[in-house]
Amino acid sequence: MPKSVAGEPQRRNSRSNRARIMATARRELGRNPDITLEELARASGVVRRTLFGHFPGRAALLEALAEEASEALLAAVAAGVKPDEPAERALAHFELSLWPVGDRYRMLLAQARRDLGAERVAEILKPARDAATAILERGQRDGVFHTHLPPAVLSAGLEAMTVALLGEVNAGTLEDDGTRVAVAMLISAGVPEQRARTVVDEIAPTAGADPAPGD
Repeated sequence: MPKSVAGEPQRRNSRSNRARIMATARRELGRNPDITLEELARASGVVRRTLFGHFPGRAALLEALAEEASEALLAAVAAGVKPDEPAERALAHFELSLWPVGDRYRMLLAQARRDLGAERVAEILKPARDAATAILERGQRDGVFHTHLPPAVLSAGLEAMTVALLGEVNAGTLEDDGTRVAVAMLISAGVPEQRARTVVDEIAPTAGADPAPGD
């Protein structure tokens, strides 16, 4: 049997193990940010040697998750940026498209800066930050959003609010599919509450498809 054919089941098994470990890590790190790799191996249904064969340490596992999150975020930004829409709809669409990614990788928020470093976190978030700032700048120019804060500063504030609300989801004090946060984003940007609700209700059925890899 050709070597390439003989080795394929082993490669498939290796890919399956890696995907299962990462899916388990996304789930378990949200519950316990200090979980050990040995505990994670047991939760993944693999032996310690298998986990360490893919991820020789905690830093390697978190970097793999960060890279996965970065790819998912880029896909969500590409899907969520609607330059031809009015700014209020564009911001709602953007938030609803990114929410599933933030929800999936919210476990990284508990340890991102501690384990990955502020520069790596900024690198991952830069595409989303740039896109959000551009939407807010357009909305301010069109008179849709308030101009009390510069676009980049307003974007940072809205990002911080989103991160805080993701933390509440992680803590179990908030349940949301992204629509409540999208409404809150629009209100914070200066859109009247009723108009914000209407915009999100119109967009929600077609937005928020999860571009992240499946568990």
